[in-house]
Amino acid sequence: MGLTKTEIFTNQQNKIAQFAKVFGHPARVSILQYLFKLNSCVCGDLVNEIGLAQPTISQHLKELKHLGLIKGDIEGTRVCYCIHNKNWTAMKTVMSEFLNQDDPKTPDCC
Repeated sequence: MGLTKTEIFTNQQNKIAQFAKVFGHPARVSILQYLFKLNSCVCGDLVNEIGLAQPTISQHLKELKHLGLIKGDIEGTRVCYCIHNKNWTAMKTVMSEFLNQDDPKTPDCC
């Protein structure tokens, strides 16, 4: 498999692709929905709520945290997660600009 050559694309193009990748797995979408539903930090409920094994949940949390959509605080031996509101808002701006670039006045091409 070849390299992705991300360096030939703009920062915004790379960000959009990273956001799309995160939303490309239903477990991560489910985790985000659960965090929004609770509107508070979650420590250990995700395994029971999502129905996946702890290592799998941890990997998805790592991806979401790496992108900055969630944040985690250590409480004893557990890490509690919640939505990172500032980064979530920034992501929505980037994605909205991308998704709203179509011009409804332009006729269909094909």
